[in-house]
Amino acid sequence: MIEIKNVTKKYGNKIAIEDVSFTVNDGDIFAFIGHNGAGKTTLIKSMVGIHDFDSGDILIDGMSIKDNPIECKKIMAFVPDNPETYEHMKAIDYINFICDMYDIDNETRKENIKKYAELFDMEDKLGDTIDSYSHGMKQKIVLISALAHNPKILIMDEPFVGLDPKAVFDIKEILNEMVKEGKIVFYSTHILDVAEKLCSRVAIIKNGRLIKSGSMKEIKGDKSLENVFMELEG
Repeated sequence: MIEIKNVTKKYGNKIAIEDVSFTVNDGDIFAFIGHNGAGKTTLIKSMVGIHDFDSGDILIDGMSIKDNPIECKKIMAFVPDNPETYEHMKAIDYINFICDMYDIDNETRKENIKKYAELFDMEDKLGDTIDSYSHGMKQKIVLISALAHNPKILIMDEPFVGLDPKAVFDIKEILNEMVKEGKIVFYSTHILDVAEKLCSRVAIIKNGRLIKSGSMKEIKGDKSLENVFMELEG
């Protein structure tokens, strides 16, 4: 479970997120949506321990990300909107580096790397240095690295940007399998039709404040998620 409790984050005098609270339960695919600059990435980076925040708390399986950052991070994986890697490394070395940080045994990592590299058509490219990759290929390497250590909680910021249609389809299949196992998928997106079809719950943020949160059915009613979002934005 992820519990966001009255979280506020400021940059100087500017309030990026203000008094935001909601809960993400085990087995949820949770969509976090809002316009550019609404505060989505700020909250996500606070959830994964990259940013500190000024007040409130974020609990990961009952543990505070402020008080127990290492223990929280052990059960999470984060896929940013811009794939940030050590580009001088070979892809396979980078993936193994991530697995080393999570103390993943050799048998498990080999099995998972093979599984996801084949799925994303990257098995023949893992020996190349990352700086030779396109944006979409870099994104696939970040995804493989995140999935290789079997996270209980997967947090993603615009995960579909730059990916080809097959990779998008494959990711959606992976996410559905994860939640069947009782894991959590939390992601921000601007692709509202995908969120509507894929996600069980949704939160909408505007100008740093949460304006709507609940099950997808509760939030959209008989309308499309896109129509609800545009009405709330308007």
